[in-house]
Amino acid sequence: MTRKQKKLAVIAALGAVLVIAAGLIFTALRDQIVFFYSPTEVKAKAIATGTPIRLGGLVKQSSCSRVGEATDFVVTDGETEVTVSFVGILPDLFRSGQGVIAEGAMSGADRFAATNILAKHDENYMPKEVVDSLKDRGEWQREATTAASPDDNCSPRNLAALAPATGS
Repeated sequence: MTRKQKKLAVIAALGAVLVIAAGLIFTALRDQIVFFYSPTEVKAKAIATGTPIRLGGLVKQSSCSRVGEATDFVVTDGETEVTVSFVGILPDLFRSGQGVIAEGAMSGADRFAATNILAKHDENYMPKEVVDSLKDRGEWQREATTAASPDDNCSPRNLAALAPATGS
């Protein structure tokens, strides 16, 4: 075997090893390379208790209940519903009918224990500071379309009213 043939054989062998390694990595991660699972996918895949995932969907209308800092609400995709438990402060954009992604793990058949809540917004979103600045200069033209209705117990303002006073 000539020197040139040896070099080509080594390069081909390294290329084969690289392709096999990439194939193994992608095979191992094929179920985890998603942004989130919908409630229907969670139920269909029977995801094991304690497996960390992201659950995405819409907050079901008036499905929130709060005790102290613990909040329970229902995430739905129109077909299936999953009850989510979260301890902590919810994002300002969190409300009924709004898109949400909950990071955490399944803690039962139809129960999800969230460690982090991400509220999604539409393309018209503007930070509160920008809106306030535009209003101060008199350049704000449209009314806020994200105001929570009084019967929506999932908005942060209405959830705060549900929480008992802690006396701190």
